[in-house]
Amino acid sequence: MDLRRLQKALAKDGLRVERDGSFWRLHLTSRPDIPPTEVLLPDDLPLEAKALRQLANLASASHPSGGRIVRVFASPDFHPGDSGVAIGSVVETEGMVIPLAVGDDINCGMRLHTIENLALDEFIAKKPALIDGLKKVFFSGSRDIVLSGEATREMFGGGLRGLLRSQNRSPTGIFKKVDLDRLQVDLNSVYEYGSFHGDPRWVPADRYSASSIRDPELGTIGGGNHFLEFLQVDAIEDGALAWAYGVKKRQIAFMIHSGSRMIGKAVGKRWAEKAREEWPPGVPYPVGNVFSLSEARSPLLVDNYLEAEATAANYGFANRMILSELVKLQVEDVFGSRLMPLVYDSPHNVTLQEGTSWVARKGACPAYLNQPVVVPGSMGAASYLLAGKGKVRSLRSASHGAGRAKSRLDMHRMDESLLGLSGVECVAIREDRKIEEAPAGYKDVASVVQSQVDQGIVDVVAKLRPLLTFKC
Repeated sequence: MDLRRLQKALAKDGLRVERDGSFWRLHLTSRPDIPPTEVLLPDDLPLEAKALRQLANLASASHPSGGRIVRVFASPDFHPGDSGVAIGSVVETEGMVIPLAVGDDINCGMRLHTIENLALDEFIAKKPALIDGLKKVFFSGSRDIVLSGEATREMFGGGLRGLLRSQNRSPTGIFKKVDLDRLQVDLNSVYEYGSFHGDPRWVPADRYSASSIRDPELGTIGGGNHFLEFLQVDAIEDGALAWAYGVKKRQIAFMIHSGSRMIGKAVGKRWAEKAREEWPPGVPYPVGNVFSLSEARSPLLVDNYLEAEATAANYGFANRMILSELVKLQVEDVFGSRLMPLVYDSPHNVTLQEGTSWVARKGACPAYLNQPVVVPGSMGAASYLLAGKGKVRSLRSASHGAGRAKSRLDMHRMDESLLGLSGVECVAIREDRKIEEAPAGYKDVASVVQSQVDQGIVDVVAKLRPLLTFKC
């Protein structure tokens, strides 16, 4: 990293960065009132000017009618975001909320299950049959996801609790095949029980019906960096917490990275536009067009946005749960009956109330004391199960992955031998998906994790190595 060159380029935008150990502090020379804004980044990871500018725009957000930024932090998987807010950003606000600070991939998150009594040799021997079954589910659409109008309403309004309540009364589609009692137990291992206070009125009209519908997106992985991956627990670093989380060495596991799909996109886009529309007439737009909604000016709009976001988040929880049940059915079809308990399901794109403040995370996980945090590597690198330590300096947050190091366009320009795909088994519907998400496109996840361990943000519970990845 040519630091002098970077500092010179940033100075033209009125930005100054200084090093404080493993943290970078960001200052706006024209705004000495900007609150603490820090990026945790070890020496071997790049500091990107575009991401810093986006973080500065977020840190300078305010509303003329009231509301303020309390603190801004960025995790070490920090990199530029397409919407104008950097991935890995965490912002604490009082008196206002910022729809762009979450964006339109609402409740994108991770879900990790272990598979009991499945040895690696058996997994490898029967893997072709598993791949065939999963291809039919995820590539050919052989899903049976039908919900009554009542079940759909309860899912959007009450998340997993509402959805399971409706299915216990009258199961439909896939829910006739799954263990509903087990899913009820699993709620204890989902952030906030997978149940926020939503309302189906915020869902696009064509996605909500009073009658039974077959939802085209529930139980789908999605594009980008979303995936299904099978792994083996390679090492246990904290035996007590691993036991508490139900994780053992050499276990086979699977994890899902997905979110609220087009529901989240519709809600996120609409409320980003709404924040712009509601900006006071005649007042200059905020830098970077990071519009906020002020509680003092429009408390109802703030409440409505949070309810709309919660509605999309409920769909994201339901999507990941149904995805996991689809995977379980295929595993049992190939390997026979197995217990597949949930380790944890956590969002990393959501606004949460913490005390009197709102904390919006975009590509960052809540990391409260002893809370499980699932951090995937690339499909050619290890993933980690961590435990949060409630670190105030990081806004009780941790990274959500390794973070991109190269754009998807740059990946297509690379020599194939440099992509890092040797030894990687990835099943994708299109070959370009493997290229775009190849290991070379991501930062060193070990460095990302270690930097957070060193700062007391997380502890490592277990390390898992990838065996098989699905990309859609």
